[in-house]
Amino acid sequence: MSFVKIWVHLVFATKNREPYLKKEIRNDVYKHISENCLEKGIFLQAINGHKEHIHCLISLGKDQTIAKVSQLIKGESSFWINQNKMIAEKFSWQDDYFAVSISESQVPAVIGYIKGQEKHHSKKSFDAEVDEFMTKYGWELIKG
Repeated sequence: MSFVKIWVHLVFATKNREPYLKKEIRNDVYKHISENCLEKGIFLQAINGHKEHIHCLISLGKDQTIAKVSQLIKGESSFWINQNKMIAEKFSWQDDYFAVSISESQVPAVIGYIKGQEKHHSKKSFDAEVDEFMTKYGWELIKG
């Protein structure tokens, strides 16, 4: 029997980082994504975000890839948001995402970080958070 436990901190933003995820719809979107993950066999440990992005802590299954899980979450949730007319405009996510592995010992800290997004973003913008991640993890945002 295979045993796989690979924790991934996944972050993705709305198209052009538009602030579509207003406070009044966020919990419905998180709940829907959680239910969709359960239905698709994606182990979602934590989800939260702010007006233009979402953080997820996921444990990948033995046949799952970050790309496929991201596609399943983003594709289905944007379809659902549009189908339910949760915002006035056509909703979509940016194509890109940020994903890093998390060690088992860091899982509680990452859960706390994800749960604290509202408070976190009262002090720091998403752009500042992205800059911080870029510095911490050594990647560059390429604008095309």
